Amino acid sequence: MSEIIKYIESNKDRYLKELIEFLSIPSISNDEEKKKDVKDAALWLEKEMKKSGLENVKVFETAGHPIVYADYLKAGKNKPTVLIYGHYDVQPVDPLELWTDPPFSPVVRDGKIYARGSADDKGQIFMHIKGLEAHLQVSKSLPVNIKVIFEGEEEVGSINLEKFISDQKELLKSDYVVISDTSMYTDNLPSICYGLRGLCFMQVDITGPNRDLHSGSYGGGVENPINALANMITKLKDDKGRILIDGFYDDVLKLTKKEREEFARLPFEEDKYKEDLGVEELYGEEGYTTIERVSARPTLDCNGIWGGYQGQGAKTVLPSLAGAKISMRLVPNQDPAKIAVLFEDYLKKIAPRSVKIKVTSLHGGKPSVTPIDTPAIEAAVTALKKGFGVEPVYFKEGGSIPIVNTFKEELGADSILLGFGLPDDNIHSPNEKFDLSNFYRGISTLAYYYDELSKIKI
Repeated sequence: MSEIIKYIESNKDRYLKELIEFLSIPSISNDEEKKKDVKDAALWLEKEMKKSGLENVKVFETAGHPIVYADYLKAGKNKPTVLIYGHYDVQPVDPLELWTDPPFSPVVRDGKIYARGSADDKGQIFMHIKGLEAHLQVSKSLPVNIKVIFEGEEEVGSINLEKFISDQKELLKSDYVVISDTSMYTDNLPSICYGLRGLCFMQVDITGPNRDLHSGSYGGGVENPINALANMITKLKDDKGRILIDGFYDDVLKLTKKEREEFARLPFEEDKYKEDLGVEELYGEEGYTTIERVSARPTLDCNGIWGGYQGQGAKTVLPSLAGAKISMRLVPNQDPAKIAVLFEDYLKKIAPRSVKIKVTSLHGGKPSVTPIDTPAIEAAVTALKKGFGVEPVYFKEGGSIPIVNTFKEELGADSILLGFGLPDDNIHSPNEKFDLSNFYRGISTLAYYYDELSKIKI
């Protein structure tokens, strides 16, 4: 392994140049005008994976954005087969005026690279390519059998990936799935994420009168859809942060004493947390710590709201329409399909008769938990120690990667979540960044990990 690590160390400048090229492609998957850019990102990955030495590289077209596949299956049947998953699509960049530099013109400042997709997830999938390249260029082989799929629709709910996995079970058959789309718990503390919350994402549309009305002539006589919607949203949670939807908590798997003890061991400075966020006080479900609330308890949040006049100056309008997008993060054993029904039933129950309501389920994903006493997790612990020089910690991530559950159901493979970003990397926000020291150490760690996985008997 020493020669492989030397190769990585000697190629850091090239890695950075290639990463900048990748991050410069505006692969925003929810923007129809960026469809060609998303395709360009897929083709860029195809080229890079071929250059790295991977074989059978192919771009699979879908009903939406492409899926890029590659493999290298020469380690032998007695070695594990590892499927590496990630995504090359990125979030929208608005509000653009809050970016210090253009989001697709990567800039390096203070040892960090700033660009949309730097941490989520282009920088992290690129680390895998470079880790594999180091083995292939130095050893002319890989210690384990490798399959790779990178999709272009994760940020819009992996719309076509589930069908692809179901249709390509034999192609994707593997012993383990490795995903780098999470963060380390904190700087200089490598982490293994063993749990992810699920997601239920809904849209609520409220219709009042059949047209916008003059608020002076009709105000007080006709229900305002914005007022009605705002009132309904306030009835979704009580003042102790508990969600009021009937049956919402019925299937929630309670935190064990051991889990709560492990959460309490994690380093967390509440004052520093508040300072970083610019808030005077934290808020959440009563009876749980902040760490527990953001990683292991279900939540409900209004992600967007609209209605009425929003232009310059005044327009005294009583609007016809109002709407909101609302997400719920779910924990084991909650089912997003069941929660969607409970949400719709509750909204319709509390909606006033003076408006019409339409509730739409946009997308969802099941929560997941990976056992931490498996050989693949033990191999990850060893690799992280070698790559970072410290003992890693275990934690649960509050975000969602719905496809993790699909890999388990369709392929029977557990996912190992090895992320190298940081909680303050501003993913989904302006000025997204990725610490280059974690980027380089991550490449070495992944190179070590493939080697450690080869010691597992199949």
